[in-house]
Order: sequence, then C-alpha cells, then structure tokens
Amino acid sequence: MKIQQQQRHHARLTIDLANLCYNYKRLQEEAVGAECAAVLKADAYGVGLGPVASALAPYVKTFFVAHPEEGQRLRAFIPKSRIFVLHGFLPGGTAFMAEHGLIPVINSREQALEWRNFCQESGRNDPVALQFDSGMSRFGLSLKDLEFGVTEGLQPVLVMSHLACADTPDDPANARQRDFFIKMADFFPGVPRSLAASSGIFLGSDYHFDLVRPGAALYGLAPNDQGQNPLRPVVQLEARIVQIRHVEQAAGVGYGMTWRAPAGTRLATVGIGYADGLFRSVSGHMALWYKDIELPVVGRISMDSVSVDIGNISDDALKPGDFLSVIGPHQSVDSVARMAGTIGYEILTSLGHRFERHYVGV
Repeated sequence: MKIQQQQRHHARLTIDLANLCYNYKRLQEEAVGAECAAVLKADAYGVGLGPVASALAPYVKTFFVAHPEEGQRLRAFIPKSRIFVLHGFLPGGTAFMAEHGLIPVINSREQALEWRNFCQESGRNDPVALQFDSGMSRFGLSLKDLEFGVTEGLQPVLVMSHLACADTPDDPANARQRDFFIKMADFFPGVPRSLAASSGIFLGSDYHFDLVRPGAALYGLAPNDQGQNPLRPVVQLEARIVQIRHVEQAAGVGYGMTWRAPAGTRLATVGIGYADGLFRSVSGHMALWYKDIELPVVGRISMDSVSVDIGNISDDALKPGDFLSVIGPHQSVDSVARMAGTIGYEILTSLGHRFERHYVGV
C-alpha cells in the first residue's frame, strides 16, 4: 500500500530546509551589522509557506509578504514576529491588517490617508513602513509626497525602497537610487532604513543600512551572474517515466512533430509538462538526467508530459515509474531559467502543485 501511495504522483519536489537555513545565515553574514529579514511572499516563492516559516522562525525576527492574506496565513506559524505587507492594503482593508497584527508598507498618498484616518477613528497608533520610489517607478511615495506632508500622523518603524538593477552590480542606477533613497529617508531621522533585497545584499555594506530583505536568495537562486553562486540549492525536482517506446528513423515526436528521429532510438515519456512549470519554451534546449547521463528533451513539451531520448543508455537501465532528474546536481533552477529565456524567480514560483513534496533537513 505504501508503494502505491508513493507512485500516485508523477513528479517529486524535494525541499532542503537545512540548505534554506544555511542560506539565511550566509546572507546574514554578508550583511553583518544589519538585521536580516526573510521574504516569504508567493507561498515562500513556491516552496511552501508553512515549512519555510517554521524552519526560519528560530532565526528571523521580521518577515515580509506581498498581500494581506499571505500575512494572515503566515501569522499562524509565527505568532509574535513582525510581518510587513509589501503592497500595503486595498481600500477598506485597514481593519483586516490590524486584526492580524500586520504592518502595512505604505506606497501611496491614498494608503497614507486611509491608514491615518483608521488609526484616528479607532484610537490606535499602529506602526507602518514607508516605501519610497527611488527610481524604479513601480511602488512608493514620491519626494513631492514627502514634501507635501502626506505621512504626517503616521508612525513609521521602517523606511524602505527597492533597487531595479541590483543583479547588475556595475549598473550606475544602483548608486543613483541609493543616493535618492538617502535623501528621502532623511525626512525621517532615527527611523531604520532598508534598501537591499537578495541581489542588493551583495552590492556591499553601502547598501545594507539597518535591515536587508532577502527573498529568492534564501531559496538558492544566484544573486547575480558574476562568479560562482555562494548559496546552496534548496529544491530538487524529479519526474517519473510513464512509458518507454522504440521509434524508427524519421519518426515525428510531439505536437507539430518538430523533432524527427535521426536514427532509430528509444524515447521515454515523462510525466511533467508546462502545467507543472516546465515551460514550453525550453523545448529542444534542455535535458533531463539519469545519474550522470544527459537525456535530451525532444519535441515540444506538452501540458502534462515531455519526451526524452534515452537511446544512449542500456535497454534495461530504466523502466516506467523510475525517476529522472529535472532540477538537481546537473541542472539548477537558474540554468533552466536561462534555457527558457527568463529568470529563476519565474521558474521557482511556477513549480506546480501536482508534485509530491518532500521536506528534508528539518
């Protein structure tokens, strides 16, 4: 019965919580002198909010999420830690924030006004963070907003901004944003400051200020493409073979028959596809792995399956139900992202919910 239960799932995602905690401590060391928070938005970047929060709780005092409902979920695992909500709240959402002890990141005049009115009407003095638009033109209060006094009456416990080009260390936009952030933060003397997220931590101490906010780096994604990744991989993904077949020379494979066998070979149909986060755009560019043997993906990736050429290994080496490695020692999240023409963040947060999930290193 146990074997049957294990084989219900066509793919298995293994999450190494020991490596997650190692990465947190490594980032903390990199930003020595600053508090190191943790960003757990998007279900902890697709890795799993509950297990990640529980693993980090002994080390982390401050957490960030994107949406209020994420903060509500996170609160169940960390009843006493600070939780900042990066998007603040939608109109009418102030009471929900207060009920769950969530700290809004104020991004606009409208949010500032609504929060101030809520606190005045309810006799509260709840804290906020203030986000500044230091040049990314996405979220945040402007310099004119500060000069106009839109934050008057608020109780900021953090002022923050976000770097647009931190993954490119020599981009001059980084220094420009830092200087403009300091100019805006000077409106709030004595309030702790935060500018660096994952990649920004590796720009050096000039960007650390009082608090850093790693997200993707916690999960092992490289902070930039310069040199070896200093972080450990947190996820491994394997998928099972569903069927093995022999094809003749010139046989077409997959939708559109975009690949034809140059000679007779054997193909394995594997139970993972673009519905699981294996993007169609990697068709013909990536491989799966059996031990140290590379098995090229052939034809187009389907919603639920992908075909790989296994003609270079012995006939008895593999059978239906066996696992092949998708993300692992030979192929990182970042390398799959490069093949797909995207970034590791998108691959990681797209990994599907049909996987059997194993948490190790607890």
